[in-house]
Amino acid sequence: MRLMAIVEAATVTGPAKNLLEFFQTARAMGTALEPLIVTFRREGQAPGGFENAALAAGIEVRVVRERRSFDPAVIAQLKAISGEWKPDIVQTHAVKSHFLIALAKLYRQRPWIAFHHGYTYTDLKMRLYNQLDRWSLPKAARLVTVSESFKRQMVDHGMQAARIEVIQNAVDPNWVDRVRRVDAVSAKRELGLEGRQVILAVGRMSLEKAHNDLLAAFHMLKSSHPGAHLVLVGDGPERATLEQSAGEGVRFTGQQSDVSRFFAIADVMVLPSLTEGSPNVLLEAMACGVPSVATKVGGVPEIVVDEEHALLVPARAPQALASAINRVLSEPDLRSKLVANSLEAIRLRHSPEARAQTLMRIYRAAV
Repeated sequence: MRLMAIVEAATVTGPAKNLLEFFQTARAMGTALEPLIVTFRREGQAPGGFENAALAAGIEVRVVRERRSFDPAVIAQLKAISGEWKPDIVQTHAVKSHFLIALAKLYRQRPWIAFHHGYTYTDLKMRLYNQLDRWSLPKAARLVTVSESFKRQMVDHGMQAARIEVIQNAVDPNWVDRVRRVDAVSAKRELGLEGRQVILAVGRMSLEKAHNDLLAAFHMLKSSHPGAHLVLVGDGPERATLEQSAGEGVRFTGQQSDVSRFFAIADVMVLPSLTEGSPNVLLEAMACGVPSVATKVGGVPEIVVDEEHALLVPARAPQALASAINRVLSEPDLRSKLVANSLEAIRLRHSPEARAQTLMRIYRAAV
C-alpha cells in the first residue's frame, strides 16, 4: 500500500512527530506500507529538522518548492508528484495541505484521508486557511481527528459524523526509555537548576497555548515556593512578548530537538492551553512519570480524569492554575497517585501499535 502524506513542518513536533512515529511503528510491525512524505520549502531555504529526520528514518521525501505564500506553482508540483509516484492513498495534515489537495482535485484520483489537528490563529494567513478548511474537508473520503471535542466542532461545521474517526495520540516507549536514562542530577547541574523545583511547559508559544496565564500563576507561587523555577521549552510568535513579562525564575530554552532531559528534571508539567486535541506533551509526561496540571479544554478530559491522572482547572484561570501546581509540589501522596494512575492509562490506551493498527484498518477500508 503506497501512502503519500503531505505535511508542512520544519521541526519534529506535533503531527510531524506522530507521522514519523507511525511510519516507524508500521515498519516494525511488518505492515505492507510504503510511505512517501511530501513537504514544503521556500526557495533558498535549507532542509529543516523534520525533513532531515524523515530521511534519517529511511522514508522517501519529496519537496514542493514555494516562492511565496499562496504560490500557485505548488499545485502543478503536487499533481506531478502524485502522477509519478501513484499512491494508493493521499493523506494530509493541517489546513494548508487540505486546501491544496482540494484545489488540485487530487481527491478525484486517489482516496483522500484528511487529519484534523485543531486550529492555530497566529496570523492572517492561518486564519484564512482555517476558513477554507470548511470548503476543503467535505471532499475527503475519511476524516481523522484526535478528540471527540474536535469531532463535534467538525460536525458543527457541516462534516458528516459517520466519516470522522477519532484516534488519540500514542507515546513512543523508546522516547520514555530515553527520559529514564537521563541523569537528572547532572542535567539540573548543567542547567543551573540544582536544588530547584522545576515547573515545566513544553510547546509552541502562540496565543492559544496561554503561556501568559502560566506566567501569572508562577508569580503567585513565588511566596510559597521561592525555590521553584519555571522552564519554558519551545518557540513561537509570542516568545518575545512573554520574555518581556517573565521576571525572575523563568527560563526560556528555545526550540529543542530532544526534550528528554527537561522531562527528567521536572517536578510538574503544566499545560495551560485554551484549546487542545490529544496533546503529546501531556501523554509524554504521563508516560515518564511526571505529574501534570492541565486546563480542562478540548480532548484533555478524554485522556485524563481530574484528581486521578492529573489536576484539571478551567482555562484562563491563573489563580486555579497556581493552586493546582502548589498541590502537586506540596503533596507527595497526591503526586504518587497521579503518576501511578497515569502510567497504567498509557499502558492500556496509548500504545503506538494500537494506533497503527487502527490507522491501517482505515487505510484498507479507503482503498
